[in-house]
Amino acid sequence: MKSKFYITTSIAYTNAPPHIGFALETIQADVLARYRRVSGDGVFFLTGTDEHGAKIAKAAEKFGKNPQEFTNEISAKFQELTKGLNLSNDDFIRTTDQSRHWPTVKDIWLKLKENNDIYKKNYKGLYCLGCEAFITQKDLIDGKCKIHLKEPEAIDEENYFFRLSKYSNKIEELIKKDEVKIIPQEKKNEMLNFVRQGLEDISFSRPSKDLKWGIPVPDDDSQTIYVWADALVNYLLPKKYWPADIHCLGKDILRFHATIWLGMLLSSKLPLPKSIFVHGFITSNGQKMSKSLGNVVDPFELIRKYGADAVRYFLLREIPPTEDGDYTRQKFEARYNSDLASGLGNLVARVITLGAKFKVQNSKIKITIQNSKIIDKTRKEYKKALEEFKFNEALIAIWELISFCDKIINEEKPWEGGKEKIIDDLQITIIEIAKLLKPFLPETSEKILEQLKLRKSQPLFPRLG
Repeated sequence: MKSKFYITTSIAYTNAPPHIGFALETIQADVLARYRRVSGDGVFFLTGTDEHGAKIAKAAEKFGKNPQEFTNEISAKFQELTKGLNLSNDDFIRTTDQSRHWPTVKDIWLKLKENNDIYKKNYKGLYCLGCEAFITQKDLIDGKCKIHLKEPEAIDEENYFFRLSKYSNKIEELIKKDEVKIIPQEKKNEMLNFVRQGLEDISFSRPSKDLKWGIPVPDDDSQTIYVWADALVNYLLPKKYWPADIHCLGKDILRFHATIWLGMLLSSKLPLPKSIFVHGFITSNGQKMSKSLGNVVDPFELIRKYGADAVRYFLLREIPPTEDGDYTRQKFEARYNSDLASGLGNLVARVITLGAKFKVQNSKIKITIQNSKIIDKTRKEYKKALEEFKFNEALIAIWELISFCDKIINEEKPWEGGKEKIIDDLQITIIEIAKLLKPFLPETSEKILEQLKLRKSQPLFPRLG
């Protein structure tokens, strides 16, 4: 019987087109989804777009469009990106979907209310539009939001609140005991330190006169459900798969998932996600990506120029899985030429050419002990790396196998003839490399197997001049 495996990304905020940071997150999730499918699990992979909130309404206004028209356009770009990156997601949720998303949001709201965890009070404090969140003085540096570096807005209004404080001790216990496992360890420690300060009740709505773009509070259309009480509920869409095995998300929204989301689930008496995997940010030439700096990297442009698998490879190999990593065009092209063109591509071409020249079929003869041992070693390292979310180390293991094959060719010189067994071993090893690459470079994996079958090589990654 297949094991259930449910993985999600965060849902992308539609105030702007996709950037390379979101591409990283979705690719990481896709690798895990594809790996578990190959392992025989019943996988459900969910991604989507978060389309409500004041920030989106303002962005739409800026472009002279109504919010629905604006989010339709932006969401379509994110859906286009899932196809461009060759993602294997099983569904794509939109929070503006009134038939699928809204009923679940309203159902959760009523459950919270039924449990006496929703109440109304006047709120006076600070609001960061960039975060779409109410913040406190401890969230500021020199009077500005730590993330968006802008002064928050002073708010005085009546809202519905969620009794998050009620679940503070329970949430701390869940995180401490890894009942909800936060990866990496330093992010777990960070959240424990935060929760131990005591969680405060949080605003779950805003007056509809100030926030028109969103889901109305059930039985009170004078209030609009706040963005986090709305967006987080998307994960419950595939009911038969919940709870999630893995939430993949960026470090900037960990707090919301590790506190608010867990509190909502506890109040609703629903199962909790098993783990939260947290990735870092991508910088550009050492600087944070920003439209104002003009250094935002367009993933569509990279895909058009280099291909989806090259983009997938760079992000998975070059960017540390749980830390910040840097993108430059020079780094990208260096990885492309050395690892993909000269490494993988050159090896596959050499082996296929040798097989065709000496008419060596992929035999059923047992592979030599030497090759068998190195393949087994690679598989073990690869499996361990993926189970620990170390995508770069899994790829390093594959490329060590590639280097081993190159070494065999250079030492044994199979082109001299009479060494058909060596060529056969190499072909079998190339098949293994293709299989290991499937979660990472799905298109390339298929091309390798097809070229071996046809005994005709075509450049996998033409070298950049």
